[in-house]
Amino acid sequence: MRSENKSGRSFVRARAALVAGALGLLLAVGGCGASGDSSGSGAKADVEAGPREGFTDEGGAAASAAPEGQSDDKAAGKKAAPKAGGTHVIRKATLSVEVKSVPKAVAAARGVAEGAGGMVASENTERLDDTYETSHLVLRVPQERFQEVLRELAGSGKLLSRTSNAKDVTDQVVDVESRISTQRASVARVRELMDQAEKISDVVALEGELSSRQSDLESLLAQQASLKDRTSLATITLDLTPPDAPGDDGEKNDDPGFLDALDGGWDAFVTMLRWIAVAFGAAFPFLLTAALAVLVWRVLRKRKAARRPAPAVGAAPAGKDDASAS
Repeated sequence: MRSENKSGRSFVRARAALVAGALGLLLAVGGCGASGDSSGSGAKADVEAGPREGFTDEGGAAASAAPEGQSDDKAAGKKAAPKAGGTHVIRKATLSVEVKSVPKAVAAARGVAEGAGGMVASENTERLDDTYETSHLVLRVPQERFQEVLRELAGSGKLLSRTSNAKDVTDQVVDVESRISTQRASVARVRELMDQAEKISDVVALEGELSSRQSDLESLLAQQASLKDRTSLATITLDLTPPDAPGDDGEKNDDPGFLDALDGGWDAFVTMLRWIAVAFGAAFPFLLTAALAVLVWRVLRKRKAARRPAPAVGAAPAGKDDASAS
């Protein structure tokens, strides 16, 4: 058995020497300038270290691949960071436009908002009289179409006024996102403690703490949703009014006419009747009291007159009786 092992080893060594010699010859032919022995030993070392170097290369490739992957991830993270944490702005604008037909302008404004991917948040239309009406619209449009929609609405009629403002809430958005992440980790930690709790008192205390932290988390999520809505959709307030009545600016119509005088006289007459009614209502208690007093006085006077004795009709004066007796 030992002889067989020795013969096998010698065969392997001979084969390795042969391969080393061939490699040395190739290197010599290639002009490396190294001696045959050194080439042989170097080739032998290369042959023996070949698998190790292959393993090392694989490990090195894996090790180098990992940092490269990490560097790629970091680079991607750096590139994606501005996208995730970019500028968040709340934009608002107010327009007042004079149009010939308010209903048509309302329909056009609705079409512009919906065509831009937005919506009409609210609408309030009031009729001033049988001829004129005004409309108040609140439009929500995407941020990227804000200026375009604003120009279209401003050009729908005679622009009376225009105001626009923008508020950067990037810090607030980042702060809310950070607090949400922290709060979620806190909620998860409390749940882990609840799973590990053995006493009922501990479970009850942890349930109260979990409820409080979940409430805070829901509040933060609501703030995040509100910020997302206001930063993704801009708000445009649009007031549509009709032009002034024809001839209102003329000098001829500044003078009052018959209808104006009739209207003014009727208003004065109605106002007079209203004030008379008010005065009568204010004086009614006093008049009623005075009437009752007069009525009582007349009743008492009649009673006193009835109590007085009436003079005798047949009785003669005393002087006449004495004269007749004499």
